[in-house]
Amino acid sequence: MIRFLAGRLALALPTLLLVSAMVFGLQKLLPGDPAVALAGEDRNPEVIAYLRHKYQFDRPVPVQYAAWLGAFLRGDFGVSVRTRLPIRDMVKESLPITLELASLSMLVALGLGIPAGVLAALRRGTAGDHAIGMLGLAGLSIPSFWLGIMLILLFSVKLGWLPSGGYVSPLADPLGNLRAMLMPALVLGTASLAIIMRHTRSAMLNVLNEDYVRTARAKGLKESVVIGRHALRNALIPVVTLGTLQFGQLLSGAVLTEQVFGIPGFGKMIVDGVFSRDYAVVQAVVMCASIFFLTMSLLADLAYALLSPKIRQ
Repeated sequence: MIRFLAGRLALALPTLLLVSAMVFGLQKLLPGDPAVALAGEDRNPEVIAYLRHKYQFDRPVPVQYAAWLGAFLRGDFGVSVRTRLPIRDMVKESLPITLELASLSMLVALGLGIPAGVLAALRRGTAGDHAIGMLGLAGLSIPSFWLGIMLILLFSVKLGWLPSGGYVSPLADPLGNLRAMLMPALVLGTASLAIIMRHTRSAMLNVLNEDYVRTARAKGLKESVVIGRHALRNALIPVVTLGTLQFGQLLSGAVLTEQVFGIPGFGKMIVDGVFSRDYAVVQAVVMCASIFFLTMSLLADLAYALLSPKIRQ
């Protein structure tokens, strides 16, 4: 297991270094001069020159990259040129909000996707199986921003049951927080729900044809015991690893959902950084999301190794 973990870490570190180089390099290709944008409408040449020197825009790109990476590794994400606040403090405020949204979305995906996948496998070839498959295909095909707008029109504008956007801290108002996060969690978790449902159905179909399942049925065990204790337990091995990866994708893919519902999380933070050419904010958010996704990928590999003896060998 230690060798397995060391091998995964050996792959993760170069990947993270490559991501950091791409993040820093690609933002240099964006049109416009951030110093000019920060100088305001007057665009005083002296002010522009001062800003370029202050934020090291006048230094060679490799030198800027080395300085930025070294500071990031020390936990110094820099200062936002738009808000003049330390980016580390901004991350501390936004990250818990996105983590909460991703966690609630994952609960929606697992809580609905696994039962739907099991039901589809047990009713293979029936109308129920086809209906669940069509719903899964719709969940993968519908754009998240369109689904979010439709839910706002229905539950906020027409019915008035839920707020149309905003964020309420769970410490201040737990019920208000749940009402505010319910629609965003449903929107963000829809695609993951469909993926988990399809994989659960496929895994269950494979497991139901195994010899140990037929043996359990031949022994006279109840069908609920055969499905729950023997079939589902083994079918969930790939679903557990898939769910771990999906959770990482939810964290990094909440941009549109947070924009539609006005949630001040990582998504809104990176969009504001792009429009204001606040490169330091964009770099910090993308790097934090990449680190989280690589961590979840590593945990998925470990979970699969713990659940499957073949992988450990």
